[in-house]
Amino acid sequence: MTKKRKRQEDFQKVKFKVGKKKPKLENATDTTFKTKAIQIPEQLKEDGVLPTQNRKLNIKDLLSQMHHYSPGVKHNALLGLKELLSQYPFVIDAHLSSIISEVAAVFTDKDSSVRGAAVHLLQFLASKIRAEQIAPFFPLVSAHLSSAMTHISEGIQEDSLKVLDVLLEAYPALLTDRSIILLKNFVELISHQQLSKRLKSRDKLSWMLSVNPNRRVTSQQWRLNVLTRLKKFLQAVVDGSSDTEDEGLQEQDSSHSVRNPVCISWKLHANNQQPIQLFENGGLRPKINSSFRLRSLTSVMDSAEKGLSSAENLKGFIEIIIPLLIECWIEASPAQSAPILGNLLESESQQLMQQVLSIIHLLWKLTKRHDETYKMELWLRMNYLVDFKHHFMRHFPYSLQDTVKHKKKDPCKSNRNCMKSSNNIDHLLLNLTLCDIMVSLASTSTLQTDSGWLDMIRKFVTDTLQDGSKLNSKQVNRLLGVTWRLMQIQQNKVATEPLIKAVYTLYQQRNLLFPVRTLLLKFFSRVYQKEDLRTQRIRSRSKVLSRWLAGLPQQLALLGLRNPELSNQLIDIIHSAASRSNKELLQSLQATAARIYDPLEGTLVLLPAEAQRRLVQLVYFLPCLPASLLACLSRCCIMGRMSSDLAATLIGILHMRSSFAGWKCQVQDNSVNDVDYFSFLFSTLIGFSREELTSLQGIRGKPHISQTQLSPIRLYLTDLDQFLHHWAVTEVICHSLSTIPSQSQCFDILQTGICKYLVGLVVIPDSTAGSVLCAINKLLDQACIISENLHRFLASCCYSLLYFLLTIDREDAEHLQKRDMLWRSCISALALLPRLLRLMLQSLQVSRICREELPVVAQLLRLLMQHGQLRSHMITNEFLVQQIIKDIMTLKSGEVQEQWLTDLHYCFNIYLASHPQTPGPINTVY
Repeated sequence: MTKKRKRQEDFQKVKFKVGKKKPKLENATDTTFKTKAIQIPEQLKEDGVLPTQNRKLNIKDLLSQMHHYSPGVKHNALLGLKELLSQYPFVIDAHLSSIISEVAAVFTDKDSSVRGAAVHLLQFLASKIRAEQIAPFFPLVSAHLSSAMTHISEGIQEDSLKVLDVLLEAYPALLTDRSIILLKNFVELISHQQLSKRLKSRDKLSWMLSVNPNRRVTSQQWRLNVLTRLKKFLQAVVDGSSDTEDEGLQEQDSSHSVRNPVCISWKLHANNQQPIQLFENGGLRPKINSSFRLRSLTSVMDSAEKGLSSAENLKGFIEIIIPLLIECWIEASPAQSAPILGNLLESESQQLMQQVLSIIHLLWKLTKRHDETYKMELWLRMNYLVDFKHHFMRHFPYSLQDTVKHKKKDPCKSNRNCMKSSNNIDHLLLNLTLCDIMVSLASTSTLQTDSGWLDMIRKFVTDTLQDGSKLNSKQVNRLLGVTWRLMQIQQNKVATEPLIKAVYTLYQQRNLLFPVRTLLLKFFSRVYQKEDLRTQRIRSRSKVLSRWLAGLPQQLALLGLRNPELSNQLIDIIHSAASRSNKELLQSLQATAARIYDPLEGTLVLLPAEAQRRLVQLVYFLPCLPASLLACLSRCCIMGRMSSDLAATLIGILHMRSSFAGWKCQVQDNSVNDVDYFSFLFSTLIGFSREELTSLQGIRGKPHISQTQLSPIRLYLTDLDQFLHHWAVTEVICHSLSTIPSQSQCFDILQTGICKYLVGLVVIPDSTAGSVLCAINKLLDQACIISENLHRFLASCCYSLLYFLLTIDREDAEHLQKRDMLWRSCISALALLPRLLRLMLQSLQVSRICREELPVVAQLLRLLMQHGQLRSHMITNEFLVQQIIKDIMTLKSGEVQEQWLTDLHYCFNIYLASHPQTPGPINTVY
C-alpha cells in the first residue's frame, strides 16, 4: 500500500481549472506561419494572349499532348497544330525548335494515323519555313528520317518515303548533305547483307534483294517505290553539285560555254567615269596574277562528309547498287523467248526498268564531276560493260504493252515511239536512257570492239528522228545527247552525215514546241562550231548543215514577234556564222535583209532593244548594201522604233562600210555606193520622207503649226520625243559628214539636196529646220559657195524658228525643252553667215505684220544686239536695224510708249549707236 502511493506521487496528474488555457511547454515548437500572394502580371498576361485553336488549346498545350500515350490524342494534337499554325503563322517562328523536334519524333510512331498526320503537318510547315530557318534543326529531322527508313516495322518504312518526298521537294540541298547515311538506308530498304563463306577471306559483305511477304504491296512494287525516291535523291545530289550542267546535249560538250558579252561605253572611259577591267580568255572572271592555288574545302573533309563528291565513296556505292539494280532489271525484263525487236513490257515492269536506268544515268553523271574522268570511265567500262550488254542490250529496243482500250484512235499513240499507257509511261525515254548509258562507255579507241551494239543504237536513233512522231523536250534532249556522242565516237562524214540529216528531218517538222526547237538550234549550232574549228585542209562542210544555215534568215523574218526568245537564238546563230564568213548564210541573209529591216513590219522594229542591237550588228556582215536597203535603214533610224543610241551605232557601221572610213586596205567592191551613202545621210538628216513632207503641207493653224507673217515658212511642231530622237540622230549624221575628206564637195551635195527637196515647201518640221542649220554649221568653211536660194531658205528658217522660240508659252513644258538646241543652231548660222543675218533683217518689213507681232520683233532685235557673237554683224547692218526701229515707231506713233519699245531704244543706243570698238563678252540668253 505504501509503495503504490509513492508511485502515484511520481506521476501525479496536474489538474487544470475550467476556462483556463493550457500553459505552453518549455520545449514546444512554434508552428505558426504567415503567407503573402506573389503577383506576376507579365507572365499571366502572356499566357492570356497565346493564340488558340477551336478547342481552346494553345501551342504549349498541343505540344505537350504529343507525348501522350493515346494515339488518338497525338493525332488530334497534330491536327490542332496544323489548324493553329495555319491561322497564326507567326507562332511558327516563335516555337520553331519545339515544333520541329516534336513533329520529327512521331515519324516512327506505331500508329499509322499519327504518322499520316505528321506527314501532312510537315508538308504544311515546308511551305512556311525557309531553308535558312530550318537548317540548324535539320540534323535532328534527318536523324529521325534515317530511324524511320531503317525501322523494323514495314508501315513506318513506307511512311518514311512520304517524309522523304516532302523533304526532297522543299529542302533538297539540306537533305543531300547527309548523302552517305541516306544512300545506305536506301540500300537496306530493298536488300539485306549476306556474309558467305566464300567471301569471308575478303572481309566483304554481299548484298542481295530481300523479299518481305508481310508488306501490303508486292516486292516489285516496293522496289519501284524505293528506287523512285533514290532517283529523286540522286537528282538532287547532281543538281546541288558544283558546275552543274543540263542533261543530254549540254553535258556532252563542256568545252563550249555561252558567255554574255561585256558592254563597254568608251564615252565613259574617255571621261574617266568607268574603269577598264581586263578579263582572262574572253570570260567574265578578272585575271589575277598569282602563282598560288587555293585548296578546295572538300580536300580537308572527312570521306563521310564529302559524300558522293569523293571518288572512293562514289565507287563504293556503285559497287553496291549496280548489282542490285541488275537483279531488279532481270526480274522485270521480258522472257528469254521474246523477239529481239519490239519487246513488249508490262506497265509496272517498264516503270521499274526506267528507274533502274535513270539511277545508273545519274551515277554516270556524278562520275564526270571528278578530276580523273578518264580513269573513272575506264573503270566503269571494265567492270560493267559485259553485264550491261548481256542484260540491257539483249532485248533492245523495248516497247510498252498497252492494254487500255481507247475509244478514239490517236495517231500519236499508234506510233510505237509515242505509245503511252494510262499512267503516262514513256518507253522511248527508257530506250534513250539506255542508249545514253551505253554510248558513254564507248570511245574512238573501242569502236571496232563495240561496233555491234553501237550500230543497233545508231539505227534506233536514226529511225526515231525520222519517223515523224511528236517528241517532247525531254525525249529530244536525250536523243540529241546520244546523237552528239555517236558523232564524237565516229567523226568521219560517212557516219555523221546520216545522223545530221535525221536531226534535220525532225527540225523541219511544223508546230514544234519552243523547248524542242531551242534544243535543235543548240545542237546544230554546236555541230557547226565543231566543224568550223577543223583546219581548212581536213574540213568537209556538211551539205545538210549548210542547208540549215541558209534557212535561218528566212525563219527569222517569218518569226517576227511571235517568239522573241526563239528570235534571239536565231540571231545569235546567224551572227556567229556571219562573223565566220559563211558563204551560204551570207547569201541568204542578203536576200532576206529587206524583210528583216523593213521599217514597218520588219524583225528589227518588232523585237526588243537587245535583239535590235544584234540585228544592227549584222548589217556589218552583209555582202552588199543596195539603195533600197539603205532606204529601209534610214526609215528605221528616224521612225523612233529603235533608240537613238542604236541608230547612232547603225550610222557608224554604215560609215565604216563606206569608202570614207579611211581604210588603208581595199574595201569590198560595191559594198556601199557613195551616192547611196549620201542619200542615206541626207534622208536621215531630214527625218521625214517625201510623202510625209507632202502630207504636212495641208496642215493649218495651231497647235501643230507656228506661223508668222514675215516668213514664207511655217513650222510643224513635232512631239518632244520625236524631236529629241531626231536631234540625237542629227548630231551623229553631222559627225559622219564632217569626217568626209572633201568638205566643200560634201557641202555642195548637201546644198543640192536641200534646194531640191526642201526649198519651196511651205510647212517644214521644226526638227528638220534645226537639223539643216546644224549640218550647215558643221560643214561650212571658206571654200563653200552658198547659192542665193539656199541663203533665202535658211534666212526664212532662222526667223521662223526664232519667232517660235520667242512665242512659246511658259506653261508649255514640252516645247520649252527644244529652246536651247534650236537657239544655238540659229545663232551659230547667223554668226557664220553674215549675209544670212542681213537677209533675215531685210525680211523684217514690219509694215506687213499685225500689231501683236511688233513686241516679238523688238525682242528679237534686242537679243541679237546683245549677243556677243553677232555684235560686229549687227554693227555692219546698223542702217537696217535703225530703219526697222523707225518703222516700228511710225506704227506706234500717237500711242503711249510701252516698255518693250523703251528697251529696244536703249539697246540700240548702247550697242549700235555708240559703235563700241570691241564687242563685249556678253552672250545673251533670253
